[in-house]
Amino acid sequence: QVQLVESGGGLVQAGGSLRLSCAASGRTFSNYAMGWFRQAPGKEREFVAAISRYGSSTYYGDSVKGRFTISRDNAENMVYLQMNNLKPEDTAVYYCAAAILGLTLRKESEYGYWGQGTQVAVSS
Repeated sequence: QVQLVESGGGLVQAGGSLRLSCAASGRTFSNYAMGWFRQAPGKEREFVAAISRYGSSTYYGDSVKGRFTISRDNAENMVYLQMNNLKPEDTAVYYCAAAILGLTLRKESEYGYWGQGTQVAVSS
């Protein structure tokens, strides 16, 4: 079992930055690739970014590529999402997740553990 707790969400103006954090506890953190997803009101959950178990590979959704950066600190059991040049369309609840399958890391079905989410709101 892995417990995940996100933090760092908030309200920011367009063009601003936020850094989301996800604290993991439970099983060995480095056993899991990690991902971030988001869900806007009335929309399906969307893949944002993922990182391999030791951080050597990262993956991004097309809408955030070049603006967001995922990273992890296995010594601290943390994963981060640095979000720059935020846009109103980035407004969503952001979820941290731990992968139980390592196929594409872009599908919800590959993740077995989820945090409760943190709200990000970007004003225009």
